[in-house]
Amino acid sequence: MVKILLAFILIISLAFAGCAGMSETQQRTLSGGAMGAAGGAVIGAIAGNAGLGAVIGGAAGTAGGYLYGKHKEGEQKAYQQGYQAGSHSK
Repeated sequence: MVKILLAFILIISLAFAGCAGMSETQQRTLSGGAMGAAGGAVIGAIAGNAGLGAVIGGAAGTAGGYLYGKHKEGEQKAYQQGYQAGSHSK
């Protein structure tokens, strides 16, 4: 259990270090996948199958990170449109 947890901590730290040239949505997708895999591995280890837990958690985290990233992009786009409309009306 400790070896698995240490391996996932290493993977997560490497994933965060590799986010430098990515868009915010890509960063959120990768971060969500890494955190989901780590959480899934911990829960899977408790349930008896850390590998399956990591796969399921990683998939769920990746999907959640992607959707959250797209949501934040939409918010930013709406803000920019409103800001542009407000600055042109003065």
